[in-house]
Amino acid sequence: MYRSAQLAGYFALLLTAGALLVGSLVEPVEMPAGTTGVQVGLVVTAAVAGLVEHRRSLGAFESDQPGFDRSDAIDGFAVVVGALATYALSVYAGLGPVLASALVGLFAGLAVANVGAPVYCGSFVGMASPGVFGSLEYVALAGIVSGVAFAATSESFGGVGGKLGTLALFGCLTAGALVGLEYADPGAPEWEFLSLIVPVAAAGAVATVVLSVRLEWGGVVGSGVVGVVAGIAFPLAFPDLGSTLAAVAFCASFVGMSSVDRLADEWQVAVAGALSGLVFLAVTPVFEGAGGKLGTIAFVSCIAVLGALEVREAAVEYVR
Repeated sequence: MYRSAQLAGYFALLLTAGALLVGSLVEPVEMPAGTTGVQVGLVVTAAVAGLVEHRRSLGAFESDQPGFDRSDAIDGFAVVVGALATYALSVYAGLGPVLASALVGLFAGLAVANVGAPVYCGSFVGMASPGVFGSLEYVALAGIVSGVAFAATSESFGGVGGKLGTLALFGCLTAGALVGLEYADPGAPEWEFLSLIVPVAAAGAVATVVLSVRLEWGGVVGSGVVGVVAGIAFPLAFPDLGSTLAAVAFCASFVGMSSVDRLADEWQVAVAGALSGLVFLAVTPVFEGAGGKLGTIAFVSCIAVLGALEVREAAVEYVR
């Protein structure tokens, strides 16, 4: 039973990330020349990383695990609390999704660090648009699904940035399918700002890894700090584009939450962060209004870079 749940959680992560990528390929929105090739490349390299991860996780799935316990129930409850708190701050208090989620994550990382990760995961659920998730009941349902998935993925993609957001998107998509929610009309990707978005994304990712790893603040606090600063500073500095840049920087901060076992240094983090800016634009029309989309973008970017590193390593070994 436990092994089956772990396998289901592993595939839930991959399928959610795949759905975002495939959705961007089939959505009828005009893209710049060459974008489709980049998206196909992302799918291929992410698939390589998924296959490698499967081999890495297989032993954990088959080991003699005790199964789910009380701590898993606590984590699941924390996910739901994070979702509801963030939605309330975002919608009812008017803070908006980026600032609300970052503040909830920062509070959780500092005050209740033992459940900081599940609370932060729930906060991404709570970033859902009220135009799609129009009540707390829907958000709670998505939070419950994400909480179950959180417990089921303890052995999958550990240390890969964006995993928490991918679990949140899985919860939102599942809840939306169960109750028949319709996503918002897709917006047009702002490709004209690519030269600004990509550097912001790279900087957001590197800033987070510096705070979380080099200064030893931890991933949740590091990402939360970047999100709070971006959520306040960018709208003030760029009234027209500020909310987009804040979302890009916050998205990239999830890349920076990756462990050094996955992305070894700031250069690898910067590459994955820059890639997240490109993916951010490419998937703009997909699942508009669902929570967890930013984290899934980060997850896709991280596993694409990991896949590319695996391909490079295999090529080097072949040449030798």
